[in-house]
Amino acid sequence: MTDDANMSMRKFLKQVGVTSQQAIEEAMRNADTAGKSFPVKAVITIDELGLRHEVTGEIKGQE
Repeated sequence: MTDDANMSMRKFLKQVGVTSQQAIEEAMRNADTAGKSFPVKAVITIDELGLRHEVTGEIKGQE
């Protein structure tokens, strides 16, 4: 993979991480999350490449 391709991928993934964390934190601030956990799913697609990548997990609320 070329340096340009690698850098553009890293830039995109950094943007995904930062903006997703901000959105999740805001949603959790506006909800009662005490003692709860929430299933979470992220999906990345590149239609032109036929890519659909899904990551699932769990985020715990405030204690």
